[in-house]
Amino acid sequence: MSIFDDAPLAGTPRCNASAAGALRRLVLASVLATCLAGCAGTRGGNLPYHPSEEAFGEPDSQALAALESNYRISPLDKLKINVFQVADLSGDYEVDLTGNIAMPLVGNVRAVDLTTDQLDAKLTQVLGEKYLQSPDVSVGVVSSSTRVVTVDGAVRDPGMYPVNGRITLIQVIARAKGTADDANPRRVAIFRQIDGQRMAAAFDLTDIRRGKVEDPRVYSGDIVVVDGSSVRAAQRELLTALPVVGFFNSFAF
Repeated sequence: MSIFDDAPLAGTPRCNASAAGALRRLVLASVLATCLAGCAGTRGGNLPYHPSEEAFGEPDSQALAALESNYRISPLDKLKINVFQVADLSGDYEVDLTGNIAMPLVGNVRAVDLTTDQLDAKLTQVLGEKYLQSPDVSVGVVSSSTRVVTVDGAVRDPGMYPVNGRITLIQVIARAKGTADDANPRRVAIFRQIDGQRMAAAFDLTDIRRGKVEDPRVYSGDIVVVDGSSVRAAQRELLTALPVVGFFNSFAF
């Protein structure tokens, strides 16, 4: 008799046959789930695995593009503020994580989510009310912090996350609130633009967490995709269609 049979288990009264059948189905589901989990926890695929960032390579330098005229200031942006003929107030200012800049005389000034024209008008008003007569203020963005890495696939909170300074794969996954329950942590792909071409490599998150291999650096512009059973079919087709060359001829995700 197999576990698919509907006959009652030995020692089970006939009146409880339905309960026994339900028990068998529960056991079968548990066995299948265990098998599937074992299959999901494997590497597989044709993407090459790289133990270090040196083996993968650094991305191309991102071309500088002009900011839109309606660009809104973000935390960690660096601003150039010039107050005509007032050297002590002129200089570079960084927007802190609370969205403020700290200026002599006036203290903290809210800058986040304002355009440069709006911040210009705000500073002109604040300085003109107490400190200067008809101040001439100009504001510009020296550098923007809106550089992001995209995290997708079997993570709890997929999305685009800012990259401000050095960051690694483990840290990026943590920003996405960790891998989902159905994730295959042994297969995490990083897509990167190198020498003008879209390239990719796979990393084993389990080995990284255990300290067996180096935690690779992730750069602005990278796309990180965690494999898992919930990854959409359309996403799989898109990944397969990417013109990835250099490390391999083709890949299946």
